[in-house]
Amino acid sequence: MLDDLDRTIIGILVEDARISLKDLANQVGLSSPSTAERLRRLEERKVIRSFTVDVDPVALGYNLTAVVRVRPLPGMLHIVEKLIQETPEITECDKVTGDDCFIGKLQFRTMEQLDMILDRLAERAETNTSIVKSSPVRRRLPPLS
Repeated sequence: MLDDLDRTIIGILVEDARISLKDLANQVGLSSPSTAERLRRLEERKVIRSFTVDVDPVALGYNLTAVVRVRPLPGMLHIVEKLIQETPEITECDKVTGDDCFIGKLQFRTMEQLDMILDRLAERAETNTSIVKSSPVRRRLPPLS
């Protein structure tokens, strides 16, 4: 389990993963070596999986986003999963229960690009696509407490 100090450290890192160890230590009221040890333990326990950068797809020219539900045709599950993994425009995907097997998020520049991606899947799966108008809740952590 996480204690209050671990939760505080994680909260600070979520806001700024590039914070210096010295500044992080100052904010949590520990020495730099003690803070580094806490971080090491959080990483060992797989609480912290990575330190990353948040890049806006729009800045890379991907002005459109879609959510696609994918239902592989009989016998095509593993082939469709591999296709999804090999399609770089699919930036997130979950394997789910229910009528569909996969729900993915796509970043694309044009409707023609979306059609090309979906056409590759259509040979092996049924798809249902919705264009994202806005994202009132960006990806976030559940409550730390």
